[in-house]
Formats: sequence, structure tokens, C-alpha cells
Amino acid sequence: MGIDLRDRVLIITGASSGIGAAAAVACARAGMNVVLNGRDRQRLEQTADRVRACHREALTVVGDVTDPAVNRQLLDVATRRFGGFYAVLANAGYGFKKPSHELVMAELRAIFEVNFFAAFDLLSEAARRLIATQRPGHLLMSSSAVAKFTLVNFAAYSATKAAQNHFCRAMRLELRPYGIEVSSVHPITTRTDFFRRSAAYGQRCYDPQRVYDHVPRWLLQSPQRVARAIVACLRRPRPEVWTSALTRWAAGLVTIFPRLADVLGHRGQPIDV
Repeated sequence: MGIDLRDRVLIITGASSGIGAAAAVACARAGMNVVLNGRDRQRLEQTADRVRACHREALTVVGDVTDPAVNRQLLDVATRRFGGFYAVLANAGYGFKKPSHELVMAELRAIFEVNFFAAFDLLSEAARRLIATQRPGHLLMSSSAVAKFTLVNFAAYSATKAAQNHFCRAMRLELRPYGIEVSSVHPITTRTDFFRRSAAYGQRCYDPQRVYDHVPRWLLQSPQRVARAIVACLRRPRPEVWTSALTRWAAGLVTIFPRLADVLGHRGQPIDV
């Protein structure tokens, strides 16, 4: 029998759309209350309304996750309203299309600030609070299938996802003595606002409709599918959450056979989070 999620509290960043919004609703249907973060107040409130329609509580914190004060506010809000939290999903992130040799350091630092450093800051602070209060918990990062292999023109994005994956694996072992689970989530191409968000950060990316038309249907999924996998992991914790068994096997193969990764990489298709 898995963990009963009823009345447990989940904190989610990047919850105004896509996987974050879908996870909020799926977890609410599983009985969880949520604290949501995003930069778009209107869309964040729409997600909160969908959670409330499931007869669960939803609180919102609008702000940029690269501001450490926002991460602490999320944890503080959960503590004040619910007396604490059980799970944290660091989901905020973006990507862009650019050859590695054309990158400037400011772009590389910016994507690491959002995708990796902000996620690490939130989860490490959450871990310290769980340890201090002797509470069990579950910490998750929305990584990607490209944490295991990179794609042409997406090295910066892939690198941030690989960093997430490695830290989650280490933190899982480090926090196990305290009863705290840690997992990384590895979606494949997902129908989300990934491309619009990338444009909002001033970065160029693929046209989303062209991507969706080109990607085989078996490599294209809905955010709801990822959300269901996240709920399943919360109920029965595991180190990594994969929504495509075939992609997971492929990731293992290209690790063993790098030349195969070269062949696949030249297809240059983006994988969304």
C-alpha cells in the first residue's frame, strides 16, 4: 500500500501552466493541498481555481524563483497556513536553441540560475526545515530526458537538467537517514508553454507547432501524463520518474554507445519539460 497523500501539502514552482499546473490539479485530486508559484499572476490564479474546484486548498506566491526570498516565502506560507509541508516540486525552467560556440556567459549563467540554482536553493532550504522539524518529506525536480543525453543546439538546457539529475541522486542518499525522499522527473517532448516561456526570456527556440507536427506521436505526451507519474511517485517514491520506457532504454544505450548518441543528436529535436 502506498503513501496516503490526503491532506499533505505540496509546493510547486512554475505552476501557472504546463507540467506544474497539471501536477497541481492531479495532486489536488489525490487529496493534497498546494502552494503555487509562478510569474504570471492571472494564470497562476487560474491554476489555483482548478485546484479549489477539486475541493482542496490552494495558495499562491507570485515571483521569480531566482530571488531566494520567493523560495523562502513559499516555505513560510506553507508553514503558516498548514503547519508545514510534505513535498516540494521545483518545476520552473526554460530552454533555448543556440549552438554552444555562440553562447555568451550571461546566457549560460541565466539559464543555470533559473533551471538549476533556484531549484537547488528551494530544495536544500526545504530539506533543512524538514530535518529541523524531524518531518518526513519528498523533494522533486522537474528534469528531462536530456539529462542523460544532449541534443544539437540545446547543450545549455541539457546541462542544467543533467545537473538537476546528479544533485537529486546525491541528495536522495544524503537525506535518506532523515526520512526524506528525493526524485528527479524525466519527461519527453510535452505539450506545454515551454516555447512561449523561452521567448519571454528573450531566447529563440523552435516553433512549437512545427515541433509537434514533426515529433512522432509515441514521443509526444500531455502534461497530464507527467502529472500522473508524479502522483504515482509521491505515493511510491523512486529515484527517477520516466514517462517513456523506450526513451529511458535509449538513454542507457547512448551512454554505453556514444556514437549512437551522435546519430540521434544530429536530428536536433528539442525535448520539453
